[in-house]
Amino acid sequence: MIMKIILLVDMDAFFASVEQQGNPALRGKPIGVTGAGHRTVITTSSYEARAFGVKTGMNIYEAKALCPQLILVIGNNDKYTHICATLEKVYLKYTPLVEIYSIDEAFLDITDSHHLFGGPLEAGRRIKAEIKKRFGINSTIGIGPNRLIAKLASDISKPDGLRWIKAEETGNLLKDLPTEKLWGIGRKTSEKLKTLGIRTCEELGRAPAGLLRSHFGIIGEKLKALGMGMDSTPVHADSGKDSGNHEEIKSIGHSMTLPHDLYGRSEITPRILQLSEKVGSRARRHGFVGRTIGLMIRYRSFETFTRQRRITSPTNDTHRIFHIAMDILASVRLREPVRLLGITLSGLEQVNNQLTIFNEQNRRAELLNVMDRLNRKYGPSTLTWAACIHNPRHKGV
Repeated sequence: MIMKIILLVDMDAFFASVEQQGNPALRGKPIGVTGAGHRTVITTSSYEARAFGVKTGMNIYEAKALCPQLILVIGNNDKYTHICATLEKVYLKYTPLVEIYSIDEAFLDITDSHHLFGGPLEAGRRIKAEIKKRFGINSTIGIGPNRLIAKLASDISKPDGLRWIKAEETGNLLKDLPTEKLWGIGRKTSEKLKTLGIRTCEELGRAPAGLLRSHFGIIGEKLKALGMGMDSTPVHADSGKDSGNHEEIKSIGHSMTLPHDLYGRSEITPRILQLSEKVGSRARRHGFVGRTIGLMIRYRSFETFTRQRRITSPTNDTHRIFHIAMDILASVRLREPVRLLGITLSGLEQVNNQLTIFNEQNRRAELLNVMDRLNRKYGPSTLTWAACIHNPRHKGV
């Protein structure tokens, strides 16, 4: 069996670095990127600000108390999204297996291509150098035999780092590593593990599966695998690419890391519509309908909630995707501020024209097709739904 080589690119203090690069007066100074509202929080802080203890999610008054000279900059999500899309083009030079995990992170499966660039480390060096040259910002790259270890390699190498953790090195790395350092284990889970006498990853990996199942249910075995450094999750190449091979596409999804934390359903609703529009548009472009709609919510603490709903008749209609996602949201008690949202459409089938035989459905389908054509010609969100126009930087009409 061929050992996978997975690379994670993580942009260092992405929003803050972009703002510093775009404004030389901000370079070398402590800055905090915020939303436009007066009751906002720090979305990202520069490393100069982090030295004073300013952290993501901190309210601006607390941040200012820690760092009186902190410069607040209102974030520009359009700019960050554009850079993210351009970064994807850089990654695709190295492998077609690229998964944009969030606006500042991407997984690359370079198992079959790293030899073309001099090996995994040299591929990482080239990617870092091109990002620095094109955008003037730093990135950290972690490389490992799976996504979990690649993420860990990145986390322990920040900022501006590059590290390759080979499969045979994972045991020593995990031996004394606290469980909360593992991607996928949040604070609450870590605290519960401690009550069982499990503090390190090695202890988690050695824990009886039955013990973990009895306390954590079906995720008990997943936790044990994480403690052993095991992760079989593949890198999902962006299903929106025109590969021509529809059989390989299992789902269509889109997620966004928010420019600032959202605190209520009224703030979340326009974002869910925006994501539904993107997913529906991609499904229509590739000739798919789907039977399952999924909603993902990642909180400020990085704990993640996912739920899916299966429907009787498949769809690629933006409004239907949106309303089902909102039904899912209505069943969720938002425990803390939301950092990331995602929508997926799965259970895909090729479009059957008989699905839209009714007049109302035909009118809706034609409207969506017109919107899709205009947005492809003039740029994303040239024509969009009124509810998506939630800030003055939106360029839609």
